[in-house]
Amino acid sequence: MSPVLAGALQMLALVAALALAHRPLGDHMARVYSSTRHLRIEKWIYRAVGADPATEMRWPAYLRGVLAFSAVGVLFLYLLQRLQGSLPGSLGFASIDPDQAFNTAASFVANTNWQSYYGEQAMGHVVQTGGLAVQNFVSAAVGMAVAVALVRGFARSRTGELGNFWSDLVRGTVRVLLPISVVGALVLVATGVIQNFSGIHEVGQFGGGTQQWNGGAVASQEAVKVLGTNGGGYFNANSAHPFENPDGLSNLFEVFLILLIPSAMTRTFGRMVGSLKQGYAILATMATIWLGFTALMMWTEFSHHGPAFDLAGGATEGKETRFGIAGSSIFAVATTLTSTGAVNSFHSSYTGLGGGITLLGMQLGEIAPGGVGSGLYGMLIMAVVAVFLAGLMVGRTPEYLGKKIGTREIKLAACYILITPALVLGFTAVAMALPTPGDSMANTGAHGFSEILYAYTSGANNNGSAFAGLNADTQWFNTTLGIVMLLGRFLPMVFVLALAGSLARQSPVPATAGTLGTQKPLFSGLLLATVVIVTGLTYFPALALGPLAEGLAS
Repeated sequence: MSPVLAGALQMLALVAALALAHRPLGDHMARVYSSTRHLRIEKWIYRAVGADPATEMRWPAYLRGVLAFSAVGVLFLYLLQRLQGSLPGSLGFASIDPDQAFNTAASFVANTNWQSYYGEQAMGHVVQTGGLAVQNFVSAAVGMAVAVALVRGFARSRTGELGNFWSDLVRGTVRVLLPISVVGALVLVATGVIQNFSGIHEVGQFGGGTQQWNGGAVASQEAVKVLGTNGGGYFNANSAHPFENPDGLSNLFEVFLILLIPSAMTRTFGRMVGSLKQGYAILATMATIWLGFTALMMWTEFSHHGPAFDLAGGATEGKETRFGIAGSSIFAVATTLTSTGAVNSFHSSYTGLGGGITLLGMQLGEIAPGGVGSGLYGMLIMAVVAVFLAGLMVGRTPEYLGKKIGTREIKLAACYILITPALVLGFTAVAMALPTPGDSMANTGAHGFSEILYAYTSGANNNGSAFAGLNADTQWFNTTLGIVMLLGRFLPMVFVLALAGSLARQSPVPATAGTLGTQKPLFSGLLLATVVIVTGLTYFPALALGPLAEGLAS
């Protein structure tokens, strides 16, 4: 079987599995976030944190809950790392330096999971399991809660209430993320992913000799790492490590988990707003982008550009032979079009255009299907912009799901779209202008610029993957990337929740003959064009200096 055909069959199997899970999971999440019943364990959690799950919140109160909970998470994880040397189960590792501890705390709370350290050489069992794995659950649940709040903004009328943050947070964790993660961990263990609390021991190597590795609760963390679009690996090699991702079957299953919740949330959206066709229109746009990017990535990596590529069958540098070019390409696109950031190959070793595809996937806003929660609310923001542009073209007040898109709504959407490019391009420009950050680049020229651009793109979009080659474990990068990750996560949420509150206060607008049919293929095409033009072209000059210049020169 040819590698290209094997890649096509993997894509078909992946699409089929996602299609089978779409309806039951999407409907389940709609019931979870619409139910008034609380499980016993949920009631215990509410009492422990002093929250009343029945209290409805307006958007400022909902936002305060998001920020307060996340701030406590940053502080707790920072202190846990700083005290690691005094904690049991630390495997003899020292406490983490202040700048690294801040970067990691900000990273995992912001659902970014950027890692500028060697996980197996820095973090013991307590920090890995009690700190990082916990944030893998709750940071994902925060994103899902904000997305559901925006959906309620479209679904509700004449009220500013968006639900209860604490209820949404707990339900998303207990009823969605936890059960699927348990099943996912069992599947990963069956494929060979390790799950233990062993200390440092010697492991035999192919060809003789030994190497020292520590064990860990890897399968349980790996499951929620990909399910919650987190991405931080137990080991430095991430999902390229055989203890995290042993073979082609585990690789495809991890991609399935990455895409599972973001794609199913489109049905949750359709169910909660009372029109499944609206959810299908959003899903169609996401699927078109994802399929297009995957096909383009495979083409760039399988294309032959000389004798070395002919002999290897494509661009194999930096890719695990047990996954091949197809499995690596599928994983790379899935992880950068979502906010996952897990890697099973080194994106820096991709062809110039292939590396540019991973960059552009993040720069589009990671909305195809995007991160858990963040993908849905990012695409809905783009839908608001799309109907606004359509309204301008025909001279009609734009409407979406029975809500008028006026001055306030479009200003909030514009602020959401602009904040991430401002962080990415601003910090990249400063890093390139100063002498010290440039010392961290392993390459010069266009590829070296791409390393810096990728780092801040990954941080601001809460992705967490790295272009490799960049030594990011410096005070400059640990500090600035930590700031970028926090701002890139929580500033957009301010505008999302403000928009949700504004929409929820409106009275519904009846549909007329002039109302744009946002459930039709025409709207999906308009939405696709809006995503490419409004967000993609924002980064075109920077891409021209980096991956495009490198790709055209090769």
